[in-house]
Amino acid sequence: MTRVALVPGCLALLPEYASLDDPVAELRAACLAAVAWLGEDVRVIAGAQGARVASALLAEVGAAPVSSGEAAYLVVGNGSACRSEKAPGHLDPRAAGFDDRLGRSLVEPDADALGALDLGLAEELWADVAPIVEAADLLRRVETVAVDYDSDPYGVRYWVARWEGNVG
Repeated sequence: MTRVALVPGCLALLPEYASLDDPVAELRAACLAAVAWLGEDVRVIAGAQGARVASALLAEVGAAPVSSGEAAYLVVGNGSACRSEKAPGHLDPRAAGFDDRLGRSLVEPDADALGALDLGLAEELWADVAPIVEAADLLRRVETVAVDYDSDPYGVRYWVARWEGNVG
């Protein structure tokens, strides 16, 4: 059985952004639990910012990124950053629909829909979905799905999800 987890590339999860009052405590707890669930050998699928977040989370749970061999997968990506007036990308009326489709495709999971995400629209909505598109085939034979976090703090859509199944 192969394990796959999705966490967002939220910079607030990095140690250098830590403060006495954690603004993303619930998100952090869900991310750490999902990363710990993956085990010790983890292949990371992420962009540059996501890779920084993945490294920090892996270090915190005592896991290590690997480049070959048997491994679980940590995918780092998130939905739009245009869900409110105060969001980093400001309010865009297309964001809710985009995130709803993405969320359904993650929960079902629908590898074809994930693989066909509109990367141009994603970029306009400040959504980091390229790693999700890259990892879509990992979700073809999923047997169990768990969504540990689904919210949009600060106008950015984040999911923490775990899948387990036969990949390959």
